[in-house]
Amino acid sequence: MTVSRALAPFGTTIFTTISKLALEHQAVNLGQGFPDFDGPDFVKEAAARAIRDLPNQYAPMPGVPALRQAIARRFERDTGLAANPDTQVTVTAGCTEAIAATLLGLCNPGDEVVLFEPFYDSYRACVAMAGCVARVVSLRHEGPAAEPGAFSFDPAALAAAFSSRTRAVLLNTPHNPTGKVFTRAELDQIAALCIQHSCVAIADEVYERLLFEPDRLPHISIAALPGMADRTVTLSSLGKTFSLTGWKIGWAIAPPELTAGLRAAHQFLTFAVATPLQHAAAEALAREGEYVPSLVADLARNRLALGTALANLGFGVSWPAGTYFICADHTAISRRLGLEGDAAFCMHLIEKIGVAAIPPSVFYEHPELGRPLVRFAFCKKAATIDEGLRRLAKLA
Repeated sequence: MTVSRALAPFGTTIFTTISKLALEHQAVNLGQGFPDFDGPDFVKEAAARAIRDLPNQYAPMPGVPALRQAIARRFERDTGLAANPDTQVTVTAGCTEAIAATLLGLCNPGDEVVLFEPFYDSYRACVAMAGCVARVVSLRHEGPAAEPGAFSFDPAALAAAFSSRTRAVLLNTPHNPTGKVFTRAELDQIAALCIQHSCVAIADEVYERLLFEPDRLPHISIAALPGMADRTVTLSSLGKTFSLTGWKIGWAIAPPELTAGLRAAHQFLTFAVATPLQHAAAEALAREGEYVPSLVADLARNRLALGTALANLGFGVSWPAGTYFICADHTAISRRLGLEGDAAFCMHLIEKIGVAAIPPSVFYEHPELGRPLVRFAFCKKAATIDEGLRRLAKLA
């Protein structure tokens, strides 16, 4: 028995590989994007109450009504768009399952899906599982490194990626791994092409609350742009906003005809997700203001500390406008150390410096674009960041 042809090219995810190496070498893990702290107690207590007091059987396939209603209310507040919780909201096993269900439920083999590289690694695998063809547009690391949004795409290249076979464009903003937040002008370009080619926008917005630059506030959902409400699947999750990545509670919001497609896949992927955690997620969304502002403030401090230290060490820092990742150019340091490429540099960091980071070339269809870069996660306790910086100082 061998791995299927669709999945064989992808191997083991880089996050598993780097986290395993971090444990083996007792490195500070600034690689995989999970907090080393838990989310708010009031959410965990709500889950405990639900386990104790409510049924612990299968939830309805689309999600428990209380959570779907909370998601719909939040979406309307954010976008001004009404969402029927019964026909337009689906609760999934994290945003990763929502991506897979959307592609499997709405696309046919041979359809084309437009992706921006670098991309979260499950995107390319999900496109392959759906039997689709990826058309990749590069976000190139250009412009002044100190400016948020140094990663940009060529509008002509984006237009050329669309064709009569395009079924969907998969958009992630705020963007992992670069920290880019797409501007209104960029979203308008994407929306115009979706309308022109009668295709669907799949909007992964899991970092929608984690924004740092005033000119990128508030978050813009492409679904709210003219002509896009009926052709957009908006995805998000609890994990990033509430520092509860292990709960795997995500959701999809889409017009009924698109929801029918993704639910057709969701029912056979997971059917439903953890019932008590869904009840707790509903309470979390109702009390979002009690936690998220302090989280963003803590992340902003970490962003400043890590970014400043990296710049002082000689990295070319691309300051993220959102998410909790920093991409930095390691070329000058690698040249001094006699290293070549992001994989070699990250192995040096783990084995010699005691810090784990992600080599982002694995997120590219054209890996040469990622080899000068390294991605650090700053969703950590201040003490973890400080220890990481103490170790990184050995690079000086």
